[in-house]
Amino acid sequence: MQELTHYLDGAHVKGTSGRFADVMNPATGEVQAQTPLASAAEVDAAVQLAAAAQPGWAATNPQRRARVLMKFVDLLNRDMDKLAEALSREHGKTLPDAAGDVQRGLEVVEYCIGAPQMLKGEFTDSAGPGIDMYSMRQPLGVTAGITPFNFPAMIPMWMFAPAIACGNAFILKPSERDPSVPLMLAELMEEAGLPKGILQVVNGDKEAVDAILHHPVIQSIGFVGSTPIAEYIYATGCANGKRVQCFGGAKNHMIIMPDADLDQAADALVGAGYGAAGERCMAISVAVPVGDETADRLIEKLVPRIEKLKVGPYTAGKDVDYGPVVTAAAKANIERLVQTGIDQGAKLVVDGRGFKLQGYEDGFFIGPHLFDHATKDMDIYKQEIFGPVLTTVRAQTYEEAIGLAMDHEYGNGTAIFTRDGDAARDFANRINVGMVGVNVPIPVPLAYHTFGGWKKSVFGDLNQHGPDAFKFYTRTKMVTARWPSGIKEGGEFSIPVME
Repeated sequence: MQELTHYLDGAHVKGTSGRFADVMNPATGEVQAQTPLASAAEVDAAVQLAAAAQPGWAATNPQRRARVLMKFVDLLNRDMDKLAEALSREHGKTLPDAAGDVQRGLEVVEYCIGAPQMLKGEFTDSAGPGIDMYSMRQPLGVTAGITPFNFPAMIPMWMFAPAIACGNAFILKPSERDPSVPLMLAELMEEAGLPKGILQVVNGDKEAVDAILHHPVIQSIGFVGSTPIAEYIYATGCANGKRVQCFGGAKNHMIIMPDADLDQAADALVGAGYGAAGERCMAISVAVPVGDETADRLIEKLVPRIEKLKVGPYTAGKDVDYGPVVTAAAKANIERLVQTGIDQGAKLVVDGRGFKLQGYEDGFFIGPHLFDHATKDMDIYKQEIFGPVLTTVRAQTYEEAIGLAMDHEYGNGTAIFTRDGDAARDFANRINVGMVGVNVPIPVPLAYHTFGGWKKSVFGDLNQHGPDAFKFYTRTKMVTARWPSGIKEGGEFSIPVME
């Protein structure tokens, strides 16, 4: 049995708490490793090491920090296959999808190479007689991120790359379900030239999370996961005076207008609904066809596409469409919600129950499911299923369709498929959702824009990556400087005003 480690001050360090979590192979259902679960004392030790290293890193000019990230990009490309295989082995996603996970994080690192430009302040000379004013963007100090199982490469890089580019140290608490890739990323960052202690990886569970939330040295916390935990981390972190950004659950709607290309829409729905076994916060989980004729034609096109999906382990080849879900508990919850949908009256058009894969009977595989005639009061519509389940809710009008997405408590992503520019423009302007696709099913912005939802999908004022990341991981300091020749003539006791 492989025993994983923490990564502290440039070295793999065994856990000392005596507590471990099983790391599963989702395809076989077997335990393949154990990862240590840090105590509060271990978190504190990591923070103290980071705090000691951070001032020297902050004093390194931004261009030299960016060169470390440039080298890191080279190393990511060098080890892409190795990283993807390790990711697939613990998460279960296909190799092409795992490589995409790494690539999307890499693109954020590429953006952060522009740190010298992003960290420039503003300057006004002669704001008053002999007075200049300028701003500086300075690092926070020690920052932290708590990242989810579904993107064990991308989301850590979304957080630590801008944090480190800004001159901070970073404590990464990855998911205990698939911790190997975050450890590999820390190794590569130091191979790229990052000083020891600037990127620390601490594996753990709620005890480690609470230690991060309450640690007085940690200045900011990023989180991606479920909405209840996002609310808890946001409230607790803010109460402790930290800067916090938390991204929670999603229920992403795709509206299909009568004039849409239904073949294109069906292909988009299948990819966006079932890719990564539906374990994406930007997965399309609700299809909203407008009009019964549109709905009937859409279902007719969806069924054969879904029935042809190839479900299997990543080792079965690159033509596998999706793999297992991450744990037995996740599988059981998805199966429970499918049965709830049936019990509450939705029509199960494609039934993936009882799916078994020969040779992998103990794996966490779930066949694809398609519901039709669901309603907004059903649990399969209200709750985030996070599995290979697509729910169809029929709308009779465009206004009814857009109202479904606008009334839902989550507001992460949405899409509309149409040939009508007016409808698309109205949808993009009115919808109260953070990321919008027009004939694009998964509208994840590129690295030089920002990622973030609305409503109960996000807690905090700033989005991830893009320009917002450089705002989140720095504080602005304003300096007013005066160098007049008569400065020694005496003080002024009235509040200064511009004359």
